[in-house]
Amino acid sequence: MSAARLVSIHVGKVAPLGPDAVLSGFVKSAVQGRINITPLGVEGDEQADLSVHGGLEKAVYGYSLENYADWISDHPQHEKSLVPGGFGENFCITGLREADLCVGDVHRIGTCAVQVCQPRQPCFKLALHFSDKKLPKAMIHNGRAGWYYRVLESGSAAAGDSVQLIDRPNPDFPFTRLVALVAKARASADELARLREMPGLASQWREWARTQQRA
Repeated sequence: MSAARLVSIHVGKVAPLGPDAVLSGFVKSAVQGRINITPLGVEGDEQADLSVHGGLEKAVYGYSLENYADWISDHPQHEKSLVPGGFGENFCITGLREADLCVGDVHRIGTCAVQVCQPRQPCFKLALHFSDKKLPKAMIHNGRAGWYYRVLESGSAAAGDSVQLIDRPNPDFPFTRLVALVAKARASADELARLREMPGLASQWREWARTQQRA
């Protein structure tokens, strides 16, 4: 990932989405210049439902530029919408995909430090944005869901900044393994034990592992 860099930064305001005018901050636009990144996310970005988007462990949504080409190949009817920011990401990054990550990776982007803490679990708003009910399930099963960062050190970032790996606390637990658990909705006893105590993993995943172990 030595060549990974930030292509663009996107923010959005809460606005009606879809025919039922569901409030959402899904639709985002690219911003120019250096932008402040705080523990609650990118300055100027809004979320309508903090129970599923935003907050400390979903502060910044990262997505791979390279994923878009695969989406266009699979869903050419949506080509015009499959552009950076199209999935509602805050950071569109080139040179970095889900397969290049491990759970808990810490990246230096601009002057901030951010940590990969969980994958996106797409909801119905993705279907509303594209007017395609099949896309949320497709995102779960193709593994191109992107990742959420928590912000460890506030700072600023701008398009063109490098994305540098500065810590990898779980080198033997690739991020794609966690993404696969979203699709399966189950885990082995070994995986549950690992997840329960995994450094850097989002608290909701650690709690899920504890719940599954008790079941």
